[in-house]
Amino acid sequence: MAKTFEKAVTGFNHNIKHKGKVYHVQTEDSGVNNPHIITHLFVGGNILASKKTSYADILNAENLAEVVRELMEEQHKEMLRNLINGVYDNYESTVRSYQPGQLATDAEMAAQPKLPQVPAPRPPTPPPPPAVAPAVQLPPEVAAARALKEKPRINEVGVETLFGEDLISEKSLDEVILSYLASEGEPS
Repeated sequence: MAKTFEKAVTGFNHNIKHKGKVYHVQTEDSGVNNPHIITHLFVGGNILASKKTSYADILNAENLAEVVRELMEEQHKEMLRNLINGVYDNYESTVRSYQPGQLATDAEMAAQPKLPQVPAPRPPTPPPPPAVAPAVQLPPEVAAARALKEKPRINEVGVETLFGEDLISEKSLDEVILSYLASEGEPS
C-alpha cells in the first residue's frame, strides 16, 4: 500500500532584496486533502505573482512527502529565477506598495482618489462599444495573483499582511541565488 503523509509538507519563505525593494517568496503545500502547491511573490504587502500546481495525480506515490518537497523546491526556485530575470519588473509599477514599516505620507493619502458619490439610479443606456486596446499578455503567475480571492490578515501591529515581515533576510540577492543554485545538485 502507498505510504502517505498526514500533514502538509513544511513550506518555504524567503525575503530577498532586488532592485532596491524587498520581495517575499512563499511556497506552501495544502496537504493530501487538498493536493496543491502554491507559491506567491509579494512586494510591499501586495501579491505580485502566484503559481498553483496540483499533485493529485501522484497521491499514491510511496515517497509522496519527498516528491512533494522536490516539487515545492522547484516551484519556489522558479519564482525566484523569474524575479531576478526581470519577468515581473513591469507589473508592479501600476500599484503603490510599501516596504515593511513604511507608511504612506499625508500627501500620498490626500492624492488617493476619493470614492465617488453614488448618483440616483437612471434608466439604463446601452454601453458604448468596447475600445480596442492592445492585448497585453501577462505571465500566468501575475494573472493568478490578480484573480486571487484571499484577503490579507491584520497582524498584531494593525498592518495588512499575508506573510511575516520579521523574516527579512540580511543576505544579498547574489547570496540567495548562489545558495539556491548550490543546493540544486545536493541530495535531499
